[in-house]
Order: sequence, then structure tokens, then C-alpha cells
Amino acid sequence: MRRLLVLMALLLAAALPARAAEDVVLDLSQDEVSISTNFDGSEILVYGAVKREDPIPEDSELDVVITVEGPFVPLTVYRKARVLGVWANTEAVEVDLAPSFYAIATSAPFEEVLSNVEDLRHHVSIPRAIRSVGAPVEVENAQVFTDAVIRIREAGGSYQLKEGSVSVREQTLFSARVQMPANLTEGTYRTRIFLTREGRVVGQLEREIAVRKIGLGRWLFNLAQGQPLIYGILAVVIALVAGWTASAVTQLLRS
Repeated sequence: MRRLLVLMALLLAAALPARAAEDVVLDLSQDEVSISTNFDGSEILVYGAVKREDPIPEDSELDVVITVEGPFVPLTVYRKARVLGVWANTEAVEVDLAPSFYAIATSAPFEEVLSNVEDLRHHVSIPRAIRSVGAPVEVENAQVFTDAVIRIREAGGSYQLKEGSVSVREQTLFSARVQMPANLTEGTYRTRIFLTREGRVVGQLEREIAVRKIGLGRWLFNLAQGQPLIYGILAVVIALVAGWTASAVTQLLRS
């Protein structure tokens, strides 16, 4: 009896029409971002097309979700409370898998283009991009620390959700612009594109963008990382020279 049921299930699956495979053909306006001393941000144009061998499915609309994810940088989130009349850090949670930058662009409201199951599987939404929080046992409701990270970085432009910002033409061509802020972390940025229908992922592709410091900014970064003592002395000397120059200019204007 069991074998008969299995055979019937296989025959039924074979009789159902297979959904046409849809693949992403992607390009970026630039695959490298250079950070100089006067860097004030960058805009990345993500554009591409859908490659398919069968006709466009007519039973659902194509939606596109694009994410740009910066390097993961560990950070500590503190909670302040009044202790003996003074505000002090009382609790702390280590957030070890939070992206330094994360942007989401969608062709429609997020809840419509991606189901909760697919979001859980691919870690697309901002809360699910923060994949690990290490909280001491004595800390209650550690989720508020994650919420604080999201709130602060959204206010600073490091976390973005741009619903309806992806343009889709004839269910084949798509494009979106992602604004990257000035305070970028150096490293490799992962770009993901998801094709969805009725909230289900039907195709995806991943590319990388290299963000590197150049010029004086690169030299200062390497100096700070490789020779922190010399970097500290240089910073003090520059501060002294700047202070002396400002004082000299003030005296000259007064005379």
C-alpha cells in the first residue's frame, strides 16, 4: 500500500507543469569603490535582466529584491541606567554578526515580494541580517539591543530599506540605485539579487564590490594599523602645529 501511495505521488508530481527557470543576468555601474580623504559617499547602479528559456509566466508578477551588505564588524551595545544619580553603563551585549552597511531595495512592499519563510531562509530583512547576538544570562530581553543597533544605523544611513525603488520593465529588465554613505568600512561588499513570484524566490545571483581606501587616507590607515605609536606621535605633532598656527594667525589679526 505504501509503495502504491509513493508511486501515485510521483506520477502526480510529474503531471504538474514545471515552473519556468528564471536566471539573473546582472551588471553593476562599478565593482570597486575608492575612499579618499574627500570621499562623501557613492551611488551604485544595479541593473540586469532575466534570462529564461520558456515564455514569461502569466499567473504571477515578477518582483526583484536587491541587497548590498558590508563587512561584518563586531560591536558592543550598552544599556545605560541611573546609578547613585549618575548615568552609567549597566548591561552590555556583544553583537558579533552585524553588517557595517546593509541596504535593501525592492520592487514592491517588502511583505509582498518576500514571504516570511523565504526571508528566514535567505536572511534578507534587516533584523535577520544580524544573525547572532551573544547576551549574558543575566541580561533580560536581549532583542532590545539588536533593535537599538538597527535604529541607530538606520538614522545614520548605514541601514536602508527602499521599498518600491527597483524598476522592473516587462518582467525582464530591472534596475535600482543604492546610495552608499561616506562612513563606509573598507572591505568586500556582497550584492545579492532575488527574483520572486508570489513571495517565493525563483532565481538569485550574487556579486561582490570592493571598497578600498586610497591616497592619504590609505597611508594613514596603514600607519594606524601597523605602527600605532608613530601614528599617535604624528597626530600629536599635527595638533600642536595646528594650534600654534591658529594662535599665530589670531595674533597677526589683532596687531
